[in-house]
Amino acid sequence: MKKILLTGGNGFFCTRFKIRHDKKYEILSTDLPELDVTDEQDVIKTFRDFNPDYVIHAAAIASTDFCNNHPELAHKVNVQGALNVANACKDVHAKMVFISTEQVFNDNVEPGPYTEEMTPTPKTMYGKNKLDAEEQLKQMLDELWILRFTWLFGFPEKDCGINPNILWNTLLIALQGKKTKVTCHEYRGLTYVHELIDQFTKIFDIPYGTYHIGSHNALSRYDITCHILKNMGLEDRIKDLIEKDTEKYKAKARDVRLCTDKIRRYGLTFCDSKDAIKHCIDTFKFKI
Repeated sequence: MKKILLTGGNGFFCTRFKIRHDKKYEILSTDLPELDVTDEQDVIKTFRDFNPDYVIHAAAIASTDFCNNHPELAHKVNVQGALNVANACKDVHAKMVFISTEQVFNDNVEPGPYTEEMTPTPKTMYGKNKLDAEEQLKQMLDELWILRFTWLFGFPEKDCGINPNILWNTLLIALQGKKTKVTCHEYRGLTYVHELIDQFTKIFDIPYGTYHIGSHNALSRYDITCHILKNMGLEDRIKDLIEKDTEKYKAKARDVRLCTDKIRRYGLTFCDSKDAIKHCIDTFKFKI
């Protein structure tokens, strides 16, 4: 049985990954306090003790505001932590999957969707950290997959982490009942987390390199929020719950959509975001 080591094991993606693939692989899921990726010796010892075949490095500080306000700590975790993991991978001859982000494109002038061949221009500290780590990892490792995720979504689940995501955020708006402004000038791919996890181990059989992962989406954040409310059975309450924010990102639309055609050619296929959202809501039978 092949071994997989996860960093950021308590997070939204890794908790679901472990549950889904625990019978097919021997999985060691690590997170604070048992593993601190900024402690190089701690990382090396953990890797030597477990001796993984694959390492999925998902540990990161992903909060944009926190990273902008604490740049030194963000760099320590998001960049140096990734380099420590890469060094440990070299030490035990493990293949590395580095989880990156659409946010490396958050200051590009040209609109998305962005291909892997386009030059990223990040604006936020988090986006800069991830791109910095990508570039250094490529110099360190030959056996490396860099996966730039679109925004993952899903509902809370037993024994699983939750993150701010479009579906959960919209549900909170409905539960709180307070009218909320939602921008009509933001565009992002939105990927159902289980659609990704179910296919994820196909990554181990494709060529090393950089890949964009997830669903395509042509709708603005406002329009996709309307779509979620309709599918939850709340179409009659849309005007009471949300209003279109025409000012936020008005000067320059926030567009971090990714073109995922490359990964689709290797057999990882994804629904459009609208269909993925409906499928998720129907699967959980979540109607209000």
